[in-house]
Amino acid sequence: MPLRLPDRLPAIDLLKQENIFVMDDTRAHSQDIRPLKIVILNLMPLKITTETDLIRLLSNTPLQLDISFMKLKSHTPKNTPIEHMMMFYRDFNEMRNEKYDGMIVTGAPVEQLDFEEVGYWDEITDIFSWARTHVTSTLYICWAAQAGLYFHYGIPKYPLSMKMFGIFPQKPLDPKLPIFRGFDDVFMMPHSRHTEIRREDVLSNPELSLIAESKECGVSIVMARGGREFFITGHLEYAPNTLDNEYKRDKDIRKDVALPQHYYRHDNPAEGPLVTWRSHANLFYTNWVNYYVYQETPYDINQIK
Repeated sequence: MPLRLPDRLPAIDLLKQENIFVMDDTRAHSQDIRPLKIVILNLMPLKITTETDLIRLLSNTPLQLDISFMKLKSHTPKNTPIEHMMMFYRDFNEMRNEKYDGMIVTGAPVEQLDFEEVGYWDEITDIFSWARTHVTSTLYICWAAQAGLYFHYGIPKYPLSMKMFGIFPQKPLDPKLPIFRGFDDVFMMPHSRHTEIRREDVLSNPELSLIAESKECGVSIVMARGGREFFITGHLEYAPNTLDNEYKRDKDIRKDVALPQHYYRHDNPAEGPLVTWRSHANLFYTNWVNYYVYQETPYDINQIK
């Protein structure tokens, strides 16, 4: 089954050009099936790009997914047309009485601020608390992963002297976990961040399981509550050109941005990126939807607790 998306969402046409099968609401209503409800809290500046990146990965599941987009009432995005936000996004307050099989919380360009200094901290922590009783499994990505680990478990973040930037090899620490079914002994993951969480802090908390890490970039995936929460410090969802765009944008205006590691062919931007993470990214999201959402969520979505 394909994804079920709002009519006229820009990602539909973009992904059809990549030969990815998606379905709008009009066609989906003709199928007699209970789709899994997935909500995406999109905190990234370029909303349409992030929507497309995540939908591209979710499209690989054989299940029908009903995708909704959540926004913050306490923050107005500056890089996405207001018409797009009004058409496809709803405020958290409008959604707080609903339940969802899965949730994805994206990164945000605020990681160099203390958590409590973020303008929407009160609202987003309200959402983090809400997700525990209204969502079967939640993926927290990059800054959201750091914020979720800090809010739920008191795990601090630490500034880096240089931006962690590139594609880094990761090692699954418990290969028998369903989230790693079909994985190789090593998989690649894009990272683009100025802060880190540390291994010793995660291991000191018995409620957390460090399930993937890298010698080069440290902690990469933490699991909690038996898979009801995943905290991913990198960006498996990134498209091939994302780091290239970031590098060209920042290389002349920031001092802590070097050439992204293990990314360009022969470390030459003129030769373009070598894509090494896409297959495991697809597998990760397929495993999450199948084993931690579909296999765990009740048929009556109102029974989620």
